Amino acid sequence: MSLLTPELLSNIGKVEAPRTEVATRRDIRKYSIATNQKQRKYLDGDIAPPLYHVALFWDVVELDELSPDGVSIDKLLPKFPLEREMAGGLDIRLHDQIYADDVLVATRTLTDIYEKEGRSGALIFYEIVMEVCRENGDPVLTQKTTRILR
Repeated sequence: MSLLTPELLSNIGKVEAPRTEVATRRDIRKYSIATNQKQRKYLDGDIAPPLYHVALFWDVVELDELSPDGVSIDKLLPKFPLEREMAGGLDIRLHDQIYADDVLVATRTLTDIYEKEGRSGALIFYEIVMEVCRENGDPVLTQKTTRILR
C-alpha cells in the first residue's frame, strides 16, 4: 500500500512566492572569507563564489521556529507521513555568475514526489527546483534538491 495519497500528490507543481535578495559586496566578501576562498575576485566581493546562493534565500526565523535539526520549516512542503529527512542530491546548473549588487529573484517549485521501497521499508522522495534570475529576468542558476524521507 502506497504512503502517497492523491491529496499528497496534488502538491506537485506547487510554487512558492518569488523571493528577492541583493547580493551585496560585503556579504560576498564575508562568505568568501568564511569558505576560505583564494581567488581575489571572490575576496574583493566582485563575484560570488560557488554555493553563495544556497543560504541567500533561506528564511530568517526565530529560534523557536526551527526544526530539531536547526533549519526553518519549509512551508512549500505538505505534511508527509514519514518525517526523518536525509539529503538525496543537489544538482546546480550555473547560467551566469552572481555579481556584487545583483538583485536576484528565486522561485521554488515542488516538482516531484515519489515512493521507493528501501531495505528497512518505504522511502518518500521529493524534489524542489529553484530558479534564480536577475530582476530583469536573465537566468543565473537552476538548483534541483532531492530529499529522502524515511
